[in-house]
Amino acid sequence: MLKDLCTLPSDLYRNRRLVKKMAKNDLKSRFAGSYFGTIWAFIQPIVTILVYYFVFGIAMRGGAASGDGTPFVLYLVSGIVPWMYFQEGLITGTNSFLEYSYLVKKVVFDISVLPVVKLLSALVIHLFLVAFAMILFACYGYYPNIYYLEILYYMICLFLLILAIVYTTSSVIVFFRDMGQIVSILLQIGVWMTPVMWDLSFLNGYSWGSTVMRILKLNPFYYIVHGYRNAFIEQRWFWEDKLLTVYFWAFLIVCYVFSTWVFNRLKGHFADVL
Repeated sequence: MLKDLCTLPSDLYRNRRLVKKMAKNDLKSRFAGSYFGTIWAFIQPIVTILVYYFVFGIAMRGGAASGDGTPFVLYLVSGIVPWMYFQEGLITGTNSFLEYSYLVKKVVFDISVLPVVKLLSALVIHLFLVAFAMILFACYGYYPNIYYLEILYYMICLFLLILAIVYTTSSVIVFFRDMGQIVSILLQIGVWMTPVMWDLSFLNGYSWGSTVMRILKLNPFYYIVHGYRNAFIEQRWFWEDKLLTVYFWAFLIVCYVFSTWVFNRLKGHFADVL
């Protein structure tokens, strides 16, 4: 078991150049044949953010600020930017073995790199959106500061969380194609169960609010969204939330161990059903 846990990271490191090349090609191939090419990869998420802001920030809230007085557009962007990476990485990563089935069937190809290729491809877009968020915050008077450094920490946490989940979902979907639909439904629920487009402090006005807040914080992605907002808005270091940090890494380790077990147990049968 311990050997299996160490094999996956070593395989990824050994194939790092291949992973980088495939991730670059994957990003280009998404929009192959279109006039603007990969530019669409950056236009689409920005348009999505603008639509969410119009609906939830202007139409429904009249442009009101969040609970702590932060302009709602900034509160929205600091939550939806990591969520869009989580969503994109989980969906594309889950389908990675199906999309690259011709490589899975090759005996000599290390298929463990395929989910990572999808995550790195999506990471390029995420980096662009983080830069977009920084510019937007600067326009509102929130200039870059030392707390922005921890965005890199939360970005690593986000990447590892997606990877730990994807090795399970991508392995299961090979045998159970409905997994793709299940992931999509869970993402639709998750965007509301995580305070991405609404302020968790609004629950304080209800007698049952504190209980619901504790339950929602069990969602490991809450740690990520909370962290991005700490860096952009609250200016708090991740070690100031000791319990959340310990819980997140404990969850991540358990999830990684389980995913590694599932992947190693099923990968030998992928070629038989693809």
